[in-house]
Amino acid sequence: MMNIDILTLFPNMFDGFLNESIIKRAIDKKAVTINVVNFRKYSKLNNSQVDDTPYGGGSGMVLMCEPIVDAIEDLKDDDTTVILLTPQGLPYKQKIAHELKTKKHLILVCGHYEGFDERIRSFVDMEISIGDYVLTGGEIPAMAVCDSVIRLLDGVIKEDSYLEDSFTENLLDYPTYTKPYDFRGMKVPDVLISGNHQKIDEYRKEESLKRTQERRPDLLK
Repeated sequence: MMNIDILTLFPNMFDGFLNESIIKRAIDKKAVTINVVNFRKYSKLNNSQVDDTPYGGGSGMVLMCEPIVDAIEDLKDDDTTVILLTPQGLPYKQKIAHELKTKKHLILVCGHYEGFDERIRSFVDMEISIGDYVLTGGEIPAMAVCDSVIRLLDGVIKEDSYLEDSFTENLLDYPTYTKPYDFRGMKVPDVLISGNHQKIDEYRKEESLKRTQERRPDLLK
């Protein structure tokens, strides 16, 4: 079973995420436990403050290192991988999701406000970015990482459902269809109703390659 701790200032943001769909089923099946921790409780200040103005001046507030580092050190063990969610991190890819699914314990640190004390980086194992844009905090990236990893855990979904995911072989997924056969003159390709599974496999591989060449040629490099 995988254990995930999420350090955040806004734990209520995860209520729907943890109580719906595949994530909830994974928790119920005991494939994963997810513990959402408000790291404000690690503040040593009377008002539970966890941020302050930046040295050298500038706008916004910066997260202090002490509460976050204390939370990490309280929760981690010998099998822990600590991940900082930041736009400056490694671009998140499906390959990383497959690597993370082998870990026993993840700690995800959600940044907020203007940023975080640079010294926090000394206490994490990797930094992840879900894209070249800036959000108000790391909560949505944390959900994205959790979702992409948890669906890969044994018993959460059928293995066949993710073996041909987009990006698994550096290719986008092939197009899929369901009923009706004819929708407003747009018909399902005949090969998919031929019953010839060899031709169906060939068609899907060709379409996967074609779609990747058209939409994400960078993946083929």
